[in-house]
Formats: sequence, structure tokens, C-alpha cells
Amino acid sequence: MEREYKSIRRMLSFCRRACDQYEMIEDGDRIAVGLSGGKDSMALLATLDAMRRFYPKRYKIYGISVSMGFEGMDFSPLAEFCAEIDVPYRLVETELAHLIFDVRRESNPCAICSRMRRGILHKAAVEAGCNKLALGHHYDDVVETFMLNLIHEGRVGSFSPVTYLDRTKITVIRPMIYSQEKDISYFMSKNDFPIIENLCPKDEHTEREEMKQLLMSLDRKHKGVKRRIFGALQKTGIDGWHEEYISSHSNKKPDCPGDDE
Repeated sequence: MEREYKSIRRMLSFCRRACDQYEMIEDGDRIAVGLSGGKDSMALLATLDAMRRFYPKRYKIYGISVSMGFEGMDFSPLAEFCAEIDVPYRLVETELAHLIFDVRRESNPCAICSRMRRGILHKAAVEAGCNKLALGHHYDDVVETFMLNLIHEGRVGSFSPVTYLDRTKITVIRPMIYSQEKDISYFMSKNDFPIIENLCPKDEHTEREEMKQLLMSLDRKHKGVKRRIFGALQKTGIDGWHEEYISSHSNKKPDCPGDDE
């Protein structure tokens, strides 16, 4: 069944631009979409669903969620939504919450949780017969990660738009790198999507949240700072980033995130 999505044009424009520029999708790809149940991953799923109807390279998508084992988190609305748009869905049950918070009592639970969940996602994608895994990291995540790496690790760089994992033979893609968080929030407000509340006690109390607030403050004082950081990352060419190009299909440059800031 083809679901109609409201106000999706901007999301599609940014997603296609990222996929074209970084060659994220090839004919015959089987793409697992990591679904946390939050707005970013739901927006990614909906955008990839809509784009597969016209994108010149044909692909299939699969939904995968990882339950950390927090009591009260119900993923059934995600399963129902995926069934509605004809996307196979799998929920991987784990006891990560108990292991991280009760057994290991990690002082920095977010870092190890992220690594472990990624490993589980990679394994589940392989088991589903997928060759790619799409994650919902967006424009603001790129800039926040850049700043986190700079301040906490003394390293210049961010996650890559496309990453090939030798061990699992999975390619991780991030089709929403040009979508700003405000674009995603607007898109979500216009559509009725299931959202799963994150019951992790560290949610919104992380170093990333602190960096988000710092960047908001900097952007108020130095208008366009996030756009300049993003552009500087592309100009360096590190971590798989490179300068933008103008599509041969058009003599008009696509919408640029941050131009309306």
C-alpha cells in the first residue's frame, strides 16, 4: 500500500541530494533502516519509502529496531506502521539496559550503549539479507559530532556519509545529512507517525545535548556558524566528506541547509 505523506517535498530533495552526491544507493540494494522509534528514524523511513517510488535506482527497505529492555517501551506501533507501508520489520530484544546500568554500572553509558546497539543492528541487517544500513543522523548531528570530537577528543572530523564495514560487509549510509532538525520536526508535525518514548534515564542528559545547547548559543551570537562548520568539514575532504557538486540534470544549485537561517 502506498501511503501519502504531507509536506515531504523538502525531505525528498535533501535525501535525494545526499544519495546522489555520495552514491549511497545502487540498483538492487536491500537497505535496513535503523528504527529507534524517534522522529529522526521515522522521518528517514517515510522519506526512503516515498523516494523508492520514483528513484532511478531500485531498492528495497526493511525496518529493524533494537529494544534495550526498558520496561514499558512498546514497539508494536512501529511494526503496524511498517506493515501498512509494506516494509518487513524485525524487533531485536536485548537486555542492554540491565547490563549497562545494573551489572556494569557504566559511568559513561551512552558511548558503550551506542557501540553495542550498532553491533546488534549490523548483525540483524546481515541476517535480514541486507547489504546496507540507513541511519537517521541529520545535518545538526553532523555539526554536533564535529564539535564533540574537537572538544572532547582533540580530533577534527565527524561520522562519514557512507561507511563500508569490512567485518560484516555492510555499508552504512546516512541519507539525511542535508536535512536540518527543524525540517524533520516540521515534517513530523504534518504527519501522523507513531513515536516511541525513549525511557532511557540518560535521554536528554548527554554530552550531545550539552553540545546542542552550546551550538544554539553560538549560532545566536554568530549567525550561520553551523552552516560554516558543515561547509568547513566538506572542504577538508576528511572522513569521506567532499565538496558539493551541481547535478548534471540541472543548472540550479539544490536548496542548501542553513541558507534560510
